Amino acid sequence: MSGLDVSGIVVGMLGGTGPQGRGLASRLAAAGQRVVLGSRSAQRAQATAAELAARGARGVSGMDNAGCARAADLVIVAVPWEGHAELLTSLAADLAGKVVVDCVNPLGFDAQGAFALAVPDGSAAQQAARLLPASRVVGAFHHVSAVLLNDDQTMRIETDVLVVGDNREATDMVQALADRVPGMRGVYSGRLRNAHQVEALTANLVSVNKRYKSHAGIRVTDV
Repeated sequence: MSGLDVSGIVVGMLGGTGPQGRGLASRLAAAGQRVVLGSRSAQRAQATAAELAARGARGVSGMDNAGCARAADLVIVAVPWEGHAELLTSLAADLAGKVVVDCVNPLGFDAQGAFALAVPDGSAAQQAARLLPASRVVGAFHHVSAVLLNDDQTMRIETDVLVVGDNREATDMVQALADRVPGMRGVYSGRLRNAHQVEALTANLVSVNKRYKSHAGIRVTDV
């Protein structure tokens, strides 16, 4: 666990109206983090923020994607893979100087189930790093169940968050952010070049969940 105090940073959530973004936002807000939801529609982001507030998540606001990127100190990218490159390209200037946390999983689905897609840059996180040369990109939060995040009856999210990145200050910050959610723990897992296998592992978890009707996470032993 990181001893870094990140309680004062503002977290932006691109894709904040989707299941993963909304769920992460609600958990971080419940832990006392100030969170800004981003969406193509500011009105939609504000409506989602109001829904979270009604469920007890304080300190959540909504803006359009560009406003979210500008308002936040650290930005989590939780958008569908299909729109990943276009969105980050459009926000490169707004995200300059920020820590950008990519939790996008490039997956395909066919009759045999989920599988990892080939990404020219190696991974979604590496694509983000190429598109955002003035940002510090970290990969994290890939394996956290959106179902559990959005379940008000689940008080603890029992999972480790594998954190990959090339900047130590940035990875420490993301580990500390994960540590703020009850049950969750950030674990440094290597350089950004290791993001592919972290993202790809999500396909295995989808298969686990389908077979066992579960919402499986990851635990790293002896750490």
